Amino acid sequence: MSKGKVYLIPSVLQEDALQTIPTYIIDSIKDCQVFFVETEKNTRRFFKKIWKEMVIDDYQWFAIHKAEESVKSAFLVALNEGKNIGIVSDAGCPGIADPGQLLIELAQQNHIVVQPLVGPSSILLALMASGMNGQNFHFHGYLPIDGLERKKKLKELEADSLIKKTTHIFIETPYRNNQLLTDIIQACKPMTKICIGVDITGPAEKIQTKAASDWNKQLPELHKIPTIFLIQA
Repeated sequence: MSKGKVYLIPSVLQEDALQTIPTYIIDSIKDCQVFFVETEKNTRRFFKKIWKEMVIDDYQWFAIHKAEESVKSAFLVALNEGKNIGIVSDAGCPGIADPGQLLIELAQQNHIVVQPLVGPSSILLALMASGMNGQNFHFHGYLPIDGLERKKKLKELEADSLIKKTTHIFIETPYRNNQLLTDIIQACKPMTKICIGVDITGPAEKIQTKAASDWNKQLPELHKIPTIFLIQA
């Protein structure tokens, strides 16, 4: 029996931004028998929006969480039975700032075919629109929560950016966005460029790059709004 394959199925960044998902994604969903997802409820709702005829209970569903051993075992069993698997993140592309990466790594170790599918990524969309260096960039995920440690890290990133011409990209839990922006302004030099990408692919999308000193004149309200930050010295 031949082994199954793994599809990396992108999802929307904003719930109603279905236009950002290529129609060929539905064919890949139809070719799967099992789904490993970040949050089952979110993925089921998303799939039903793009393929209304889908019978959800015809498929096997597993929540990835941190890809515990039981999840990894079920993943390999399904593949060895010849079943095709779809990996789905809650938002954007699986494997990018997403626990699905651990299963993708396992698939590669076991010589399984992994097929990534085109879809929205807030990291790349923000970088594309920022005007910052797209030849040399680094995504960090989350910075330290502690204010002093975070400002120290921001100064380190700014110094590295100045030397290497690197764009540094990071995110924060939405309810802490305002404090992070304040820390960026306080930690960075006045002429350091800061890009703020808000509600990307959503109706209120705004991706804007300004010097730290210019942002400091009027800080935007970012509380509980999906936001991504980029800096370049």
